[in-house]
Amino acid sequence: MAHKNETILSVRNLQKSYSVGRTRQQVLRGVNLRIRRGEFVAIMGASGSGKSTLLHILGLLDRPDKGEVIFEGHNVYEQKQTVQDRIRNRDIGFVFQFYHLLPELNTEENVLLPLMVESSVLRWLRHRKKARQQARDIIEAVGLKNQSRQRPATLSGGERQRTALARALVQKPKLLLADEPTGNLDSAAGKVILELLGQRNRSGQTIVMVTHDIMVAELADRKLQLKDGLII
Repeated sequence: MAHKNETILSVRNLQKSYSVGRTRQQVLRGVNLRIRRGEFVAIMGASGSGKSTLLHILGLLDRPDKGEVIFEGHNVYEQKQTVQDRIRNRDIGFVFQFYHLLPELNTEENVLLPLMVESSVLRWLRHRKKARQQARDIIEAVGLKNQSRQRPATLSGGERQRTALARALVQKPKLLLADEPTGNLDSAAGKVILELLGQRNRSGQTIVMVTHDIMVAELADRKLQLKDGLII
């Protein structure tokens, strides 16, 4: 069981801006944040407040202009690119609002992708049987056993999001990041996703979720507000 007083992730003075035409738009203005192991944190804020930008930086999908992201005691943006890639693939799972599944692959194949990406051809040939079983186990855990051979086009929105969740969890990541995971779903499908996230958190999974929906945020242990590029 996770020790909830132990810090898994901390952020210090995080700043990020983007060029918009000839001007520079400051999105994050000095964010400070600490996430404890096993905690479920919801980060709320209006559209354009910087929630997704913050999550992408935490997930090593975008670089900050200034500041530090400390994951398990290491400043991740000071690490070599190969180390960052390994952390992103093995230790951090990411669930997007719009799924980002590959349309030509079926459910099991989409879930297998993180396991395939980290393997050489020879390693994959040696371990593919174990990897496939790992994928099938998490697919069953999210309730998609009967859809494992279906492609995304034949799945409902809720089933696609569950596939994306399974893909994010197949490596048993230390940290799960969820970017508006119910934002593209109807209420029934969204409830299933939230129940699954709650189950994973109760089993010890650390989760950081961004949302603008107060009802969704109620599931979390702690709610934070991002406004004008700062956590208030």
